[in-house]
This record gives sequence, C-alpha cells and structure tokens, in this order.
Amino acid sequence: MSEAAPANPGLFDQAQQVQRRLIAAREEMARTEVNGSSAGGLVTARVTGAGELVGLSIDPRVLNGAPPETAEAIADLVLSAVRNAAQEAERVRTQTVGPLVTRLSGIGVPVLGA
Repeated sequence: MSEAAPANPGLFDQAQQVQRRLIAAREEMARTEVNGSSAGGLVTARVTGAGELVGLSIDPRVLNGAPPETAEAIADLVLSAVRNAAQEAERVRTQTVGPLVTRLSGIGVPVLGA
C-alpha cells in the first residue's frame, strides 16, 4: 500500500524548511559559549547557548587560604555533578517525550528535533 500524500504539500515543505532552520539554530547555540560570574568574578561559569555547563572556576580566595588545587578540585566536582544531573534530565525528557515523537512520526507529522 502506498502512503497517502500530505493534504497540503506546500505546507509540508514549509514545515520541513522550518525544521531544518531550527536544527541549524540549535547547533549554533550548542557551539556558542557565554560566561557568567558572581562575587565580583570569584566564581565564573561557562555555559553553551544550549544550556550545557562546560566550565567552572572558583578563585582560591573564596576558600579562605586553601591551596589553589582545592578550588580547582571543588570546581571539577561541581561541574561533574551538574553534567550528571543534566544527563539524568535528558533521560527523563527522552522517556517522557519519546513515545509521543514515535506516535507523531508514525502518522506522518514532522517532529522538530526528532
């Protein structure tokens, strides 16, 4: 059996074009990094436009005289914990949204980012 043609091929083409643009925009956001800081720059974070924490630094002065390695170790531990939490959040999103994407794709509805 052949698959039914979309009711409005022009609309379908437009949806695909928008989907391609959104994918390109997501990729650009993932490559873009921004910085944030607190305590007058004593703590700084680097985050991608997609929201991924990619770097964290803590000035040793925050730790009242602890060696610089202590600040670096704490920054690495926090970075690792945040990345782990982000992975868990992605797992939950996939479990929640995945079945919906599968159903929509199965009936021929273009799904952004799928």
